[in-house]
Amino acid sequence: MRLVVNEQLQRENFVNATPTPTESLNTIDTPFLAVDKTRFQANIARMRTYLQPFEVRLRPHLKTVKSVPAAELVMASKQDPATVSTLKEAEAFAEAGYTDLLYAVGISPQKLPRVLALQRTGVNISILLDSREQAEMVIAFCRENDANIPVYIEVDCDGHRAGLPADDPELVAIGRLLHEAGVEVRGVMSHSGGAYDCDTPEQLATAAEQERRAAVAAAQALRKAGVACPEVSVGSTPAALSYTHLEGVTEVRAGVYTFFDLVMVGIGVCKLDEIALSVVTTVTGHNKAKGWFFVDAGWSALSRDRGTAEQKVDQRYGVVCDEQGRVIDGLLVSAVNQEHGVLSMREGLSMREGCREALPDLPIGTRLRILPNHACATAGQFLHYHVLDGANQLLAIWPRIQGW
Repeated sequence: MRLVVNEQLQRENFVNATPTPTESLNTIDTPFLAVDKTRFQANIARMRTYLQPFEVRLRPHLKTVKSVPAAELVMASKQDPATVSTLKEAEAFAEAGYTDLLYAVGISPQKLPRVLALQRTGVNISILLDSREQAEMVIAFCRENDANIPVYIEVDCDGHRAGLPADDPELVAIGRLLHEAGVEVRGVMSHSGGAYDCDTPEQLATAAEQERRAAVAAAQALRKAGVACPEVSVGSTPAALSYTHLEGVTEVRAGVYTFFDLVMVGIGVCKLDEIALSVVTTVTGHNKAKGWFFVDAGWSALSRDRGTAEQKVDQRYGVVCDEQGRVIDGLLVSAVNQEHGVLSMREGLSMREGCREALPDLPIGTRLRILPNHACATAGQFLHYHVLDGANQLLAIWPRIQGW
C-alpha cells in the first residue's frame, strides 16, 4: 500500500524550486526564513569529517531541517539511517524514499498503527520506550497485528530527560519482557542533554564520555541477560562534536549541527559566522528617545525560545545582522510581540546614557537578518526555507514538513 503524500508536499508546488528571474530578496515579503547554503553544506561536512575516524554510523536527526530537499544534502543516501521526532516526518521522508528511520520519541498506543503502516510499506522503522507499560503495550499490539516492531530502550545518561539509568534492573527486565515475547530489541539509545549545560571543551568531552559509558553499560547488561542488543545509539550536537572515542557505540545522532544557532555558539561548538539559518526582516519604525528600532519579525517569526538566557552571554531573542549576514556589533532583538520585534544595543537594554550615539543608521525599509537562539524552534514558525548562495542570491525554495 502506497502512503498518502504528505499534505505539505501536496500544498507546496515549489519543492526545491528554482526561483524565477524576477525573484530577489528585495521582492520577497518579510519575515522569511533564509538558509545560507554554503554554511549549511560546510556544517554537514564538518560533522561527517569529525565522526569518520570513529567508524560509526551517523544517524542525522531530521527534526531540525524537517525538509525533504534539505535532507538530500544532509544524507549521503536515502538508504542511510535517519532520526525523526514526529510520525508526520517519518511519513514524509518515507514517501520520499527514505527507508531506515528511528522515531526517537517515547511511544504511545495511538501511534502504533501509523508505525505499522510505515513498516508494511517496506520502511525499516524503530520505536523508543523506557517503561514496562510501554513494552506491554507494544507486545500486545504486535500480537494482535502479527507484527514485530523493533524497539530501542532509552537510557538516562545524565538525568536530563527520559530513560532508565544503565544500572536500573528495570532496564534489563523490560529487555527480557520484549525478548521473550518475540519483539526485537534493536538496541539502546541515549541523549546527551547534559552537554547543553557545558561551555568548555573539557566539560563537553566529559559529558560525551559519560553518555558513551552509560549507553555501552546498558547494552552490556542486556546482552549479559541474554537479550540481543546490536545497536548502541548516542548523541546530541554538542556531544557528537566532542567525543574522544566511541568504543562500543554503533551510531551517533545529531540534528542542529546542520544550521547551528546561538545556543550552540554559547556552548562553544560553533561560531556566529557558521550559523546557516536566519530570519530576514524589515525595519518598520523607530523610537529614537529610547534607542529602539522596530522590525516585522516578532515571536511568531523568531519564536519565544530564550535558550541563551542561562548562558554566559544572553542573546535575548536573536543577534542582528545586515542583509548580507554580517553581524552588527551589539545590536540584539531585545523584546518581541507577536508581529513586532524591538531592536536595541546590548549595552542599551537599560538605556544607559550614550547608547544613542552607538546606534547604527537603519532607515525604515532596511532589510536585516536575525540569527536565532534555537534553530529548530525558529524554523518551526515557517512553511519553507529560502535558500541563498554565498552572494546572497536566491537559489531555491524548500518546503518544510509541518504537523505531527
